[in-house]
Amino acid sequence: MSGGLTRPHGISLIELMIAMALGLLVSAGVVVVFTATAQSRSVQQQLVRLQEEGRFAMAQIRDDLLMSGGQYCAGSGGAARWGAAGFYLDAPRAPTVYASDPAALMGAMSDVTTSWGSPYPPAPAEPYSVPAFLTMRGYDCSASQCKPLDPSSKRSAQGFGIPAMGKAVDSRVIGASVLTVRYLDPSAGWTLAADGSGLAVNADGSLSIDLGMASGAESKVFPVGDPLAMLADCNTAQIFAVTGQGSSRLASTGGNFIQPAMPHSMAAPKLFDPSRDWRTVTYFLKVVDSGDGQGHTTGALIRRINGGDTAVHGGSSEEVARGVERLDFKYGVQLGDGRIRYYSAEQVDNSTSVDCPALPLPLRGSDDHGCLWRSVSLIEIDLLMDGQQPLPTLTSDELAYTYASDGLFTPAAPDAAGRKVTPVQQGFPLPLLRREFTTVVALRNFNP
Repeated sequence: MSGGLTRPHGISLIELMIAMALGLLVSAGVVVVFTATAQSRSVQQQLVRLQEEGRFAMAQIRDDLLMSGGQYCAGSGGAARWGAAGFYLDAPRAPTVYASDPAALMGAMSDVTTSWGSPYPPAPAEPYSVPAFLTMRGYDCSASQCKPLDPSSKRSAQGFGIPAMGKAVDSRVIGASVLTVRYLDPSAGWTLAADGSGLAVNADGSLSIDLGMASGAESKVFPVGDPLAMLADCNTAQIFAVTGQGSSRLASTGGNFIQPAMPHSMAAPKLFDPSRDWRTVTYFLKVVDSGDGQGHTTGALIRRINGGDTAVHGGSSEEVARGVERLDFKYGVQLGDGRIRYYSAEQVDNSTSVDCPALPLPLRGSDDHGCLWRSVSLIEIDLLMDGQQPLPTLTSDELAYTYASDGLFTPAAPDAAGRKVTPVQQGFPLPLLRREFTTVVALRNFNP
């Protein structure tokens, strides 16, 4: 009987230990694969987001640069001249200003830093063409300073300014450049009749304008508090002081050096309010919280219109894209002989009348400081985007990036020698994906 019974066997301690070891090895492999997959997914998600933000930021800047310097219908006129490079160049044309209060024009432009006086010309005492430094102005910034000057200086008529550079939230990103451009909103204003209806010359030589006979604007009432009007057609433009704000009937009485002239051609004439219809667009980078819950920061591209104050001149300020660490511009200037040469903002701003053709009505006694701003025909834009959320597992190769404005055209470490500014100097976390975006925009309204 006993020979028919089997003795039960269990798992020995050695077998159990071997099984546990094998199980741990398999689990570790699964964890490694899962972790690597999760990390790869995070990298890919950041790259996709970074690409989307970068493309959108570039497109927005490009749209404003294409409009830069735009007037009503055309930005150049007169007889073209033969350039030394072997082709014709348009003669420069700018609106003529008759308003005798120099502060009125500055106030209408919602400027950041420019003003009458050194290094620019003193306030004019006779009719003049809008000077070049009021069409565009850029500022190149390093880790410690900006040239030609610090754009955070509040020197505009309304006290508009932008933040100083710093690492704290709402500061301007250290080492990022700033650019202000201007253009006339062609969809704004009041369309006047081509036969001259609504326009008349009074006995004292002043112009009378009846907006009740115009079309194209929601209101036929000229805004209260805006002292200037611009009468333009496809050949000329003139800016002058008016009375009659708050009504539909304006007159160019008082506040002018001489009375503006009735347009001769009457080619699609329009009346504009320079304070609202002349767009002043400024781009800069602002420090913002990255939202990771750990207090890290990143940069945001800000597009500010007319000073950013919604209560003044229809201003606004919006965040275009987030994750922007660097912003740099290079200015392609068309010289007098037709050649294009790239300059820094300081070089463009230091130009004088020896570098540029004269305006139709130059400021008397002025050397036309900054005249090359109206000759900028190309602008190269460099953006450096980051992934916003730190990834501690990034390798040195993944941390490396190129940036043309640093002179680095092969991937290099964030703190590589030659960088104009590093993420550490800006206060941004180091373990981030970073990619460069660059493009060149041809300015269709430039007026050499």
